[in-house]
Amino acid sequence: MDHLAVKFRERANNIDEEGRFPFANMKELKEAGYTSLTVPTEYGGSAISLYELLRLQEKLAEGDGSTALSIGWHMGIIKNLSEKRIWKEDIFRKVCDEVRKGALINSAASEAQTGSPTRGGKPQTTARKEGDFWVISGRKIFTTLSPMLDFFIVSASIEGQNEVGNFLIPRSTEGVNIEETWDSVAMSGTGSHDLVLDNVKVRAENMVEKIVPGKKGANGWLLHIPACYLGIAGAAQNYAVQFAKEYSPNSIQGTISDIPAVRQKIGEMELELMNARHFLYSVAKQWDATNDEERKQMSAELSAVKLAVTNAAIIVVDLAMRVVGARSLSRQNPLQRYYRDVRAGLHNPPMDDMTIELLAKNVIGR
Repeated sequence: MDHLAVKFRERANNIDEEGRFPFANMKELKEAGYTSLTVPTEYGGSAISLYELLRLQEKLAEGDGSTALSIGWHMGIIKNLSEKRIWKEDIFRKVCDEVRKGALINSAASEAQTGSPTRGGKPQTTARKEGDFWVISGRKIFTTLSPMLDFFIVSASIEGQNEVGNFLIPRSTEGVNIEETWDSVAMSGTGSHDLVLDNVKVRAENMVEKIVPGKKGANGWLLHIPACYLGIAGAAQNYAVQFAKEYSPNSIQGTISDIPAVRQKIGEMELELMNARHFLYSVAKQWDATNDEERKQMSAELSAVKLAVTNAAIIVVDLAMRVVGARSLSRQNPLQRYYRDVRAGLHNPPMDDMTIELLAKNVIGR
């Protein structure tokens, strides 16, 4: 991962400036066997722990945040399905077999009309039953990793019923199209384009589960999100510290790393990162060590980790830019990219306001 992170960092600026998808990075992750690490051992994978996954994701994000966040969704979904076994075994096994060959998967849940799926909006994407098939039509936004996805997990309202299902749709299915709409200034390389479904027909068994929109269970795999922003913050710290150790204006003796105000900011960065890492990885280890019933009680801690780590990452990048000064705003300087990328974390689930409400509810209800 150290080697890959260095290579990804070398490509990151061009990927960001051109807003293009990091195809070479994904190819190298596949070749390294990374994309199958969360596949269960009985299906030929490594079944790595949540702790191990987050450490690896943090390292990748030090190289390129877009790459880490994108592949994190694939890695996390396979891990979640491995732990909960909510799909029929033959369907999950077939997907895992394809993943071992290099296939990638992600969910497609967000819609422009409903906002974040975590807030409970019912999908306007529809699924109607026709004999032994489901016919699905609609449009999904923020479909991260879309340029290379082989499978989409699509949420759709079932016609004639007050129910919502998740449908497994192979990319090769007729009527599946990607409309390249992603123009974000943050995480520009994630390829989070629109997925357009035009009377897409899949077999009945491809409705892999029924869901309740907005129902928030305990999902440890979503910690790949704060792990990504923690990695970006670590990269910002590394850059700022190296700059401080080398930059020596002629107005001082030595380098700016000797100036108390600069040392103060470096120390503050380290404190933020220490707090964030301890919180993230202690909760990850708790998740790995507990059973399914105990995990159901961890929703508040998981949400709090995401809030705390993401906001700490924003603080760290801001401090790093204060150390480097106006140079950090140069388009050629990675700090301006880190600054934009960590802001995206505020809009990944769960949202800060929902986390604070959950924490308040738990305390009041004790």
